[in-house]
Amino acid sequence: MNGWLIFAALNGALSVAAGAYAAHGATGALGLEGVERFNVAARYQLIHALALTALVLLAGRQAGWTLSLSLSAWGFAAGLVLFCGSLYLLGLTGNGMFARFAPFGGSAFILGWLALAWYGVTGGGK
Repeated sequence: MNGWLIFAALNGALSVAAGAYAAHGATGALGLEGVERFNVAARYQLIHALALTALVLLAGRQAGWTLSLSLSAWGFAAGLVLFCGSLYLLGLTGNGMFARFAPFGGSAFILGWLALAWYGVTGGGK
Protein backbone atom coordinates (compact mmCIF):
# COMPACT_ATOMS: atom_id res chain seq x y z
CA MET A 1 0.00 0.00 0.00
CA ASN A 2 1.32 3.43 -0.92
CA GLY A 3 -0.01 6.01 1.53
CA TRP A 4 1.29 9.00 -0.42
CA LEU A 5 -0.32 7.82 -3.64
CA ILE A 6 -3.64 7.23 -1.86
CA PHE A 7 -3.45 10.69 -0.26
CA ALA A 8 -2.63 12.28 -3.64
CA ALA A 9 -5.44 10.46 -5.43
CA LEU A 10 -8.03 11.36 -2.79
CA ASN A 11 -6.97 15.00 -2.95
CA GLY A 12 -7.26 14.92 -6.73
CA ALA A 13 -10.78 13.53 -6.47
CA LEU A 14 -11.78 16.05 -3.80
CA SER A 15 -10.44 18.93 -5.86
CA VAL A 16 -12.55 17.90 -8.85
CA ALA A 17 -15.61 17.53 -6.62
CA ALA A 18 -15.02 20.94 -5.03
CA GLY A 19 -14.50 22.57 -8.41
CA ALA A 20 -17.69 21.00 -9.72
CA TYR A 21 -19.60 22.20 -6.67
CA ALA A 22 -18.29 25.73 -7.17
CA ALA A 23 -19.12 25.67 -10.89
CA HIS A 24 -22.60 24.19 -10.64
CA GLY A 25 -24.85 26.08 -8.34
CA ALA A 26 -22.79 26.88 -5.27
CA THR A 27 -23.21 30.62 -5.79
CA GLY A 28 -26.49 30.62 -3.91
CA ALA A 29 -25.04 28.71 -0.97
CA LEU A 30 -21.58 30.28 -0.86
CA GLY A 31 -21.94 33.68 -2.49
CA LEU A 32 -19.48 34.98 -5.07
CA GLU A 33 -16.59 35.29 -2.61
CA GLY A 34 -17.15 31.76 -1.34
CA VAL A 35 -17.20 30.37 -4.86
CA GLU A 36 -13.95 32.18 -5.67
CA ARG A 37 -12.32 30.75 -2.53
CA PHE A 38 -13.51 27.27 -3.50
CA ASN A 39 -12.06 27.72 -6.99
CA VAL A 40 -8.68 28.84 -5.66
CA ALA A 41 -8.58 25.98 -3.15
CA ALA A 42 -9.60 23.42 -5.79
CA ARG A 43 -6.94 24.69 -8.21
CA TYR A 44 -4.14 24.52 -5.63
CA GLN A 45 -5.39 21.17 -4.38
CA LEU A 46 -5.30 19.64 -7.87
CA ILE A 47 -1.86 21.08 -8.65
CA HIS A 48 -0.39 19.67 -5.45
CA ALA A 49 -2.19 16.33 -5.76
CA LEU A 50 -0.46 15.98 -9.14
CA ALA A 51 2.84 17.11 -7.64
CA LEU A 52 2.52 14.48 -4.91
CA THR A 53 1.81 11.86 -7.56
CA ALA A 54 4.99 12.93 -9.35
CA LEU A 55 6.93 12.57 -6.09
CA VAL A 56 5.61 9.02 -5.67
CA LEU A 57 6.72 8.18 -9.21
CA LEU A 58 10.10 9.82 -8.68
CA ALA A 59 10.68 7.97 -5.40
CA GLY A 60 9.74 4.71 -7.11
CA ARG A 61 12.14 5.39 -9.96
CA GLN A 62 14.98 6.23 -7.59
CA ALA A 63 16.19 4.28 -4.58
CA GLY A 64 13.21 5.43 -2.53
CA TRP A 65 12.28 8.38 -0.41
CA THR A 66 15.23 10.67 0.21
CA LEU A 67 15.07 13.34 2.89
CA SER A 68 14.36 16.07 0.34
CA LEU A 69 11.58 14.08 -1.35
CA SER A 70 10.04 13.32 2.04
CA LEU A 71 10.22 16.98 3.07
CA SER A 72 8.64 17.96 -0.22
CA ALA A 73 5.78 15.48 0.26
CA TRP A 74 5.15 16.61 3.83
CA GLY A 75 5.25 20.27 2.75
CA PHE A 76 2.67 19.60 0.05
CA ALA A 77 0.51 17.61 2.48
CA ALA A 78 0.62 20.37 5.10
CA GLY A 79 -0.21 22.93 2.43
CA LEU A 80 -3.17 20.88 1.24
CA VAL A 81 -4.60 20.69 4.73
CA LEU A 82 -3.80 24.22 5.90
CA PHE A 83 -4.14 26.30 2.72
CA CYS A 84 -6.85 24.46 0.84
CA GLY A 85 -8.67 23.37 3.97
CA SER A 86 -8.79 26.89 5.36
CA LEU A 87 -10.09 28.31 2.07
CA TYR A 88 -12.80 25.66 1.86
CA LEU A 89 -13.86 26.34 5.45
CA LEU A 90 -13.74 30.09 4.90
CA GLY A 91 -15.85 29.71 1.76
CA LEU A 92 -18.38 27.49 3.53
CA THR A 93 -18.71 29.48 6.74
CA GLY A 94 -17.57 33.01 5.96
CA ASN A 95 -15.71 32.88 9.30
CA GLY A 96 -12.50 34.88 8.93
CA MET A 97 -10.84 32.84 11.66
CA PHE A 98 -10.08 30.17 9.06
CA ALA A 99 -8.16 32.65 6.90
CA ARG A 100 -5.41 32.73 9.54
CA PHE A 101 -4.26 29.26 8.53
CA ALA A 102 -3.86 29.96 4.81
CA PRO A 103 -0.44 31.68 5.06
CA PHE A 104 0.96 28.69 6.95
CA GLY A 105 -0.33 26.39 4.24
CA GLY A 106 1.08 28.61 1.51
CA SER A 107 4.44 28.60 3.27
CA ALA A 108 4.30 24.81 3.48
CA PHE A 109 3.67 24.63 -0.27
CA ILE A 110 6.69 26.87 -0.89
CA LEU A 111 8.89 24.77 1.40
CA GLY A 112 7.72 21.65 -0.42
CA TRP A 113 8.76 23.12 -3.75
CA LEU A 114 12.10 24.27 -2.32
CA ALA A 115 12.76 20.77 -0.97
CA LEU A 116 12.06 19.38 -4.44
CA ALA A 117 14.44 21.93 -5.94
CA TRP A 118 17.08 20.82 -3.42
CA TYR A 119 16.54 17.24 -4.57
CA GLY A 120 17.36 18.43 -8.08
CA VAL A 121 20.40 20.45 -6.98
CA THR A 122 21.89 17.51 -5.08
CA GLY A 123 21.42 15.12 -7.96
CA GLY A 124 18.63 13.16 -6.37
CA GLY A 125 19.93 13.13 -2.85
CA LYS A 126 23.26 11.52 -3.68
